[in-house]
Amino acid sequence: MPSEYKFELTPIEKRIQDFINRRTWAVVGVSQDPAKYGNRIFRSLRSAGYIVYGVNSKGGEVDGQALYLSLADLPQEVEVVDLVVPPQVTEQVVKEAHRLGLNRVWMQPGAESETAIEWAEANGMEVIHDACAMVSKKQWN
Repeated sequence: MPSEYKFELTPIEKRIQDFINRRTWAVVGVSQDPAKYGNRIFRSLRSAGYIVYGVNSKGGEVDGQALYLSLADLPQEVEVVDLVVPPQVTEQVVKEAHRLGLNRVWMQPGAESETAIEWAEANGMEVIHDACAMVSKKQWN
């Protein structure tokens, strides 16, 4: 293809690329069940070299890594909060993330909430929804 053809990324593609380029994530809703998406996303990001903290309100561990009870319990600040929880939980976690100064949230398919999206955007947070982090990571890496 001739070099004069340049494709502009859409605003959401730019945001996705920005999120993917950030290397410290929290995945909220990590299950100990390897078949569940929270577990698969957690393990996929870790295997790609990301620093990833799992959050599950019941605790536990995955692949020998402890799961934290909440975002407030994480040992360091994360750049992206990835949500794999029901929409009503998403609404609570988005507010917790904002209180902690975490302003990038990715709502996985099924975790989206119009209320949470509107609240987050109104409070200056960057939001991705209607896109899967695992699929997007493969596209941009």
